[in-house]
Amino acid sequence: MLVVTILFFALLFLNMPVAFAIGISSVTFFFFEPGLPVEISTQRMIAGTQSFPLLAVPFFILAGNLMNASGITKRLMAFAQALTGHLVGSLAHVSIVLSTVMGGVSGSANADAAMQSRILGPQMMARGYSGGYTVGVIALSSLITATIPPSIGLILYGYVGEVSIGELFLAGIIPGILMMALLMVAAYIIAKKRGYDQEQVMKRASFKEVLTTFRKSFWALLFPVILVVGIRLGVFTPSEAGAFAVVYALIIGFLVYRELDWKSFKQAVGQSVTDNAIILLIISTSSILGFLITYDRLPQSTAEFLLGVTSSPSLLLILILIFLIFAGMFIESTVLVLLLTPIFLPIITQIGVDPVHFGILMMTIVTFGGMTPPVGVTMYTVCSLTNVSIEDYVKESFPFIICIFILIGLLTFVPEISMFLPNLF
Repeated sequence: MLVVTILFFALLFLNMPVAFAIGISSVTFFFFEPGLPVEISTQRMIAGTQSFPLLAVPFFILAGNLMNASGITKRLMAFAQALTGHLVGSLAHVSIVLSTVMGGVSGSANADAAMQSRILGPQMMARGYSGGYTVGVIALSSLITATIPPSIGLILYGYVGEVSIGELFLAGIIPGILMMALLMVAAYIIAKKRGYDQEQVMKRASFKEVLTTFRKSFWALLFPVILVVGIRLGVFTPSEAGAFAVVYALIIGFLVYRELDWKSFKQAVGQSVTDNAIILLIISTSSILGFLITYDRLPQSTAEFLLGVTSSPSLLLILILIFLIFAGMFIESTVLVLLLTPIFLPIITQIGVDPVHFGILMMTIVTFGGMTPPVGVTMYTVCSLTNVSIEDYVKESFPFIICIFILIGLLTFVPEISMFLPNLF
């Protein structure tokens, strides 16, 4: 496995796409293991995509793209503005609240950040917000989509680790809302100190105006509620929920809002095909590596090593989380979930940590890696779309990063935050 690891990072360093880096490095293992037929690699690639729960991923990606093309985004933005437009740094708060409600639509941090960079980014900088502050707010608030259902990462974690996706969806709601609150506090303090928007702050929206914007965005806000309740009550499985989400998006787009036309429908389907091709290629090549990890007894070896370092469950969990933080800085979150879940899940189960609780921690941390140097996909996305330098982003996103670490600390030592709703239901 050492050769595989070295080759994998070498290929990443050469900017090879992640799926090919995983596939090529994994196949080399067979040439160093004479008794292992190379044909297994092809079998594992096919088997890795033949999973009923995995159907949820392409369905939710298509539903998210259809909803974005249906005029849902601008209605959610109007609702967020009615709630927070009167606060100092109003557009920053709009971005954070929008990420919270958009989490139930897009399911993807990068998709949410890209959308806000195009829509809110120019508005914020035109009103005097610094570039670094603007992209810091947009990028770090998109992390909320890692926990708010239907998070694509939580679906993948549940699929790989055989953990209830319904419980994961419930467990992510309170951490997502708490993350929103912490980021809003940081955004307000900085905006107040710098005088952002103080002369352009809107008057507080009346109850009638809030109600009007809520009514217009009602169908979008209802979507994640139906998903969570439907899955938890056994009305449909996560895969069936994904199919329902597509039908729901089509009905809302064509019949309710009437903004989804044939042209935008084709664009949404085309974007979904591209998104799904990337994810499923990563999943299929990761299946080869997953087989090799099991074949080489890496989970057992890692468990023995970590348990030899310390017998304290809390310290062991902290060591795993620190490792995930550094891993997230170099490798995309989807890849980490597929590669590391089979390794770490048996260990945390053995030390008495609930797999649902660990799933929320893991997804928050590995998705957060996408907002940090040196290989943060979301970081590069927002900076390139807004023409803000990486240096400015890193410097001004620091207060928001502190908020994320505070949240991770709370979730780690107070598991009831994540487990309250799953236990309640």
